[in-house]
Amino acid sequence: MPARTLRRLPGLRTVLLTAAGWTVALVFLAPYLQMLLTALKPTAELMKSPPSYLPSRWEWSNFADVWSLKDPPVSDALWFSLYVAGMSTLLALAAGLPAAYYTARHRFRGRGAFLLLVLVTQMFAPTALLVGIYREMVSLNLTDTGEALILVNGAFNLPFCIWILNAYFASIPKELEEAAYMDGASRLGALVRVTLPLALPGVVTALVYTFIGAWNEYVVALTITSSSDRTTLTKAIPGFVTAYQEQWQYLFATSLIAIVPVVILFVLVERHLVGGLTAGGVKG
Repeated sequence: MPARTLRRLPGLRTVLLTAAGWTVALVFLAPYLQMLLTALKPTAELMKSPPSYLPSRWEWSNFADVWSLKDPPVSDALWFSLYVAGMSTLLALAAGLPAAYYTARHRFRGRGAFLLLVLVTQMFAPTALLVGIYREMVSLNLTDTGEALILVNGAFNLPFCIWILNAYFASIPKELEEAAYMDGASRLGALVRVTLPLALPGVVTALVYTFIGAWNEYVVALTITSSSDRTTLTKAIPGFVTAYQEQWQYLFATSLIAIVPVVILFVLVERHLVGGLTAGGVKG
């Protein structure tokens, strides 16, 4: 249909855009729907051939049963993952905020090289440095500890925090801080009362990115930790399917549970997230 005709029929255009939006949403939600249907199947039905999409009996108890399992310990793994992801996020923001603010407000020698180095370090994956990371944790006596995961996740997410917050601080006029100085505010007071509230979308974006990165991390956790009480959720999930057992219903139920904290985080910060992803993108 010609574009001119669509402009003349605003109602039809709305219907088509809505239908397109629902189609895209269903495509992205289809894997999660299949995970839910599999998680609700009885054990005997999981090996049925040919398989059925809908469960013959809806086993809602599968979602309750995973909390009482000890191998793998889903309940302990969930709280440990929340601890690691939360502390990693706080560490990255605590180090990234001052660095981003200083590089945005001061034109010192080597600033460009520093920001380039920050960008380059973002290209390194933990997997490529796994041997060195493990040796470092052994020398620090931090193997099989949550602190080791917090340090690694915080360090690998720090470059993104610095980069996006630097661009965001640079987009906020200095005159706003200077006006606060004239009103008697200190540098720290101007930062806390004026700059940080304006930079909130950027801070939220860095927070969400860091939390998700730490929440989804698997390889470093698999290498550094070994105790059952220091098992992250990403490390616990594959334990449902081994050479001795295949508990697909629990695997998919736990996978859906693992999505919930991230969804809650997005719901809480969604109104700030879009602005943080787009602001400061053309000024550095």
